[in-house]
Amino acid sequence: MKIVHVASEMVPYAKTGGLADVVGALPRALARMGDDVTVVVPFYGKLMETRGFGARPVKSPKGDVQAQVGEAVVKGRLLRMELPGGVKIVFVSQSAFYDREGLYGTPAGDYPDNASRFIFFARAAIEAMLSLDIKPDIVHVHDWQAALVPVYMNSLYGDRKEFARAKTVLTIHNLGYQGLFPREKMHKTGLGWNMFTFDQLEYWGQVGFLKGGIAFADAITTVSPTYAKEILTPEQGMGLQAALDYRKGDLTGILNGIDYDTWDPKKDEQIPAKFGPGSMKGKSECKEALRMKLRLPMREGVPVVGIVGRLTSQKGFDIFEAALPELMRREVQFAILGTGEQRYHKLLRRSAKQYPDRIGLEIAFDDKLAHLIEAGSDFFLMPSHYEPCGLNQMISLKYGTIPIVRATGGLDDSIEQFDPRTKQGTGFKFEEYTPEALIEAVDMALAVHRVPPEMKAIRQNAMRCDFSWGRSAREYRRLYDKLIRR
Repeated sequence: MKIVHVASEMVPYAKTGGLADVVGALPRALARMGDDVTVVVPFYGKLMETRGFGARPVKSPKGDVQAQVGEAVVKGRLLRMELPGGVKIVFVSQSAFYDREGLYGTPAGDYPDNASRFIFFARAAIEAMLSLDIKPDIVHVHDWQAALVPVYMNSLYGDRKEFARAKTVLTIHNLGYQGLFPREKMHKTGLGWNMFTFDQLEYWGQVGFLKGGIAFADAITTVSPTYAKEILTPEQGMGLQAALDYRKGDLTGILNGIDYDTWDPKKDEQIPAKFGPGSMKGKSECKEALRMKLRLPMREGVPVVGIVGRLTSQKGFDIFEAALPELMRREVQFAILGTGEQRYHKLLRRSAKQYPDRIGLEIAFDDKLAHLIEAGSDFFLMPSHYEPCGLNQMISLKYGTIPIVRATGGLDDSIEQFDPRTKQGTGFKFEEYTPEALIEAVDMALAVHRVPPEMKAIRQNAMRCDFSWGRSAREYRRLYDKLIRR
């Protein structure tokens, strides 16, 4: 099967979140299954050049692409490379659009021309397929930045014989980001005003790129089964619940996987001691190293709870803030790493100063420390308000670091509540989004930690879990097969 992925991010070349991890891993998993896979991504100029990768310009005329953006004809260039394992990458280069400090904006806000940047990218991705003679069976696009591709393939490019058999799939990684722009930007798309309607691209008087993808893609996926249900509700539908409900027969939730080449304590080069289900001695050494790194005192029998991620209300830091005084009454230490909203930076710095023996904190992005927290912690806390999928809880399982999560989205799908009586389950979950429910879940975890046989059992359960991309890729492959047979 010939599959083309179109996305604005891909590890290791450009990343702001989990989207990049998925686009880096899923195509490789599909290629291992024998599919012909190409990924189309923007070339972010100096951000990518510093990584020293080996993409080469495609010779003219095949390497030249152009697309109409409003009244302007914007020209770009294609670069191409092939990864070990056979995945081909096509980079769309357009220096005025992509050679910038960030992918979508700066700390001051989004780039004001993001509509033009990703109108061009969507059309250039289609032009690249035509220029390079790629006749896809499946065109799989990701999030709002690529969501206009199915719209264009069903309108401006609807009569191209090269796409006669192609089916389109849109994956929504986070419905909170929709690509909404003022109605004056509609003319930039090159689409007729007859498509600026509530059932196509119009969203409360704005142009909605993601809404267009929802209307026109042959299939829609999200990154977990529970999230696929949650986004049909007013609480989590972000204003698109009616559009999604109309397409719910074509909506599927497929849980993301994780890359066990990167995240495996038996071969992780970023931790001081390796370990696995058969020998856990290295985990104790990692815990000691973590405490030293974060200047936490060594305390026999006291568990460490790790937190890694964005310090935002969406990630549950509002209820964590409310729960913190009570949590500080427990025999527990916290190892916290991340960046986010300034209010939480200030809160955590103040709390770390007040409780230096209980809270170890780094306000930073530090991949090596992230590995050490996963390896050296006893538990991992994710009290998210909503979480489309989440990766850290699955990583934690592999490292025998037991997740404490709110039962939402992919957190609910990937973690099974532990039952001390049967010794079945892989973590601890709470339903209500309240500090009291969070504290209760932490208390359940601490109670298990005080009983070594129970703690050993839950760790063994956790480390046996399989959340590899091979499992997820097989589900996507079944979806692709179903679409092609239509």
